[in-house]
Amino acid sequence: MKKVGIAVFPGSNCDRDIQHVLVNSFGIQTDLLWHTKEDLTNFDAIIIPGGFAFGDRLRAGVIAARSPIMHAIKRFAKDGVPVLGICNGFQILVESGLLPGALTMNDTLQFICRWTRVKIVNNRTPFTNQFEKNKEILIPIAHGEGRYLVDDEDLVYLRKKNRIVLQYSNDDPNGSTDLIAGICNNDLNVMGMMPHPERAVESILVPNRISNEAHMIFKSLLSYLKTKPVFRDNR
Repeated sequence: MKKVGIAVFPGSNCDRDIQHVLVNSFGIQTDLLWHTKEDLTNFDAIIIPGGFAFGDRLRAGVIAARSPIMHAIKRFAKDGVPVLGICNGFQILVESGLLPGALTMNDTLQFICRWTRVKIVNNRTPFTNQFEKNKEILIPIAHGEGRYLVDDEDLVYLRKKNRIVLQYSNDDPNGSTDLIAGICNNDLNVMGMMPHPERAVESILVPNRISNEAHMIFKSLLSYLKTKPVFRDNR
């Protein structure tokens, strides 16, 4: 059976939401992994959840990015293992150098918690392979430092390499460059996103229960893992 590890830092608060969704909605075996853990041998994918790791001291994600587990996750990512960072997890991936750019305070200087729409720009990642390209989905956001910034040169590179995965659609909640809501690395296996798909899996949580298509983020991962070998020898 495939197994997904969920990284947990002091201040993480979406870790059990992720676990609930993976176990109860998709039947995926999971373990919560404390940030001091360095051996990830038995895991086939890693998710870094939302929250306020280390209280967002100094800068969101910067302390967590230097935790022992992130050294292990970097090795995993290099070996092609799927890694997903959600909200604070996205910030940690950026601060660790696994993804480029910077995540700064929203241009409103306010914490934003509401629903929005995003467009699937790249449907070739382990987390978007079940979507049609340019599909728009309803999904919640909840962040204070969600403004993704890159300079013009890096933006051209991200576009050229098809590394922009998600873009806000008919909405600009935080002032991100090119309305970017999620990106991936060159090998497509590492993805960071600001929206929270785990909060949109169960239809009862969706406004007017009109759509819970965000659950396909996790369905895509499950589909991907079923077609890939087990990563048991990664250290």
